[in-house]
Amino acid sequence: MSGVLHVLLHMSEHTGPLTSSALAKAMDTNPVVVRRVMSGLREQNYVRSEKGHGGGWTLAPGWERITLRDIYDALGEPSVIAIGNRTESPDCLVEQAVNAALGKAFADAEALLLKQLGQTTLGQLSAEFRSRYAARRRSFNADTEHAS
Repeated sequence: MSGVLHVLLHMSEHTGPLTSSALAKAMDTNPVVVRRVMSGLREQNYVRSEKGHGGGWTLAPGWERITLRDIYDALGEPSVIAIGNRTESPDCLVEQAVNAALGKAFADAEALLLKQLGQTTLGQLSAEFRSRYAARRRSFNADTEHAS
C-alpha cells in the first residue's frame, strides 16, 4: 500500500504519462509488478493507461478525491495486520481464549485503520508532500528526481 501511494504521488506531480519502468524505479520493483498493481486501479477508474510512444500511466480526473480506503479496496483488501492467532492446537482451551481476545483486538484495530484510510484523500497526501517540499525552499521536478 505504501509503495502504491508513493507511485500515485509521483504521478500527481508529473505533467504527463509515466511508463511502468519509470514507476518501477520509484517503487524499487519490476515493471511487471507495477502493471499488475496499476491494472487493479485502472479497473476502478483511478488511473488511465495509454499504449505506444509517449504513452504510460496517468491519474484519472478527480484523483484528488480518491481515499486511501478506495486504493486499499482496489488492491484487493490486503491484510492490514501482519500478526495473527496461533492455530497449532485448535482444541486447546487456552489457545481458544487467547485467540478470542486477540481476534477482537485485531478486528477493532483493523476497523479503526480502515476508517482512518477512508478519511484521507490523495489530494490531502499531495498537499502534505508539497508543503514538506516547499519547506525545503526548492521546487520538485518529478521527471528528474526522487524526493527523499
